[in-house]
Amino acid sequence: MTGASNQLISVHPEELQFQFELEKQSFCDLKVANNTEHHVAFKVKTTSPKKYFVRPNAGVIQPWDSCIIRVTLQAQREYPPDMQSKDKFLLQSTRVPPNTDVDELPPDTFNKEAGKLIEELKLKVVYSAPNAATGNSEKSTDANLMGRSTSYDDNQALQHLKEERDAAVRQTQQLQQELEFLKRRRSKKSDPGFSFPFALFVGVIGLMVGFLLKLIFSSPSAE
Repeated sequence: MTGASNQLISVHPEELQFQFELEKQSFCDLKVANNTEHHVAFKVKTTSPKKYFVRPNAGVIQPWDSCIIRVTLQAQREYPPDMQSKDKFLLQSTRVPPNTDVDELPPDTFNKEAGKLIEELKLKVVYSAPNAATGNSEKSTDANLMGRSTSYDDNQALQHLKEERDAAVRQTQQLQQELEFLKRRRSKKSDPGFSFPFALFVGVIGLMVGFLLKLIFSSPSAE
């Protein structure tokens, strides 16, 4: 009955909702409204005071006014069973004299004594996982960007290999032309001293041509 018109205060929302993530804080804001022409004092209690940080946890609301209470869930190291919370909050309220300051409230302000009206609102705690749709969207966007980056890198690498292959082909053609030139030169000259250096040089060129041809056929196709 948090929204009953005969109550001193009303609370919105009527339950504390926290987005639960490990090792991260989460908070929930409660709007507490004074539904009367009197000054109303309030106090917040919880069954798990070490788990939550409440500010302010007590105060005085002027007639027809309201305030915001921020409840912070401290960072947790493990998930609760089935993401269900057994924690409870209790919001107590009572009328106080006009112009009463929260620091001037007597220690027994919220004690249930004879003839003293103390209203209580019980609030449960609800945990929810981070927005799955947003998470999936972010993952999809990251995957698309990664895919584009990978495709770009692959194209760059392929282009580089093609350039190296073309350069090897040109060098091979040049070596073949030089080899033909040397063969023709040898056929025109019968110098005995020329045969051994020529044979050595031709052998070296042959090895280089073979290596370059092997490189060409092992490179990716130019499709």
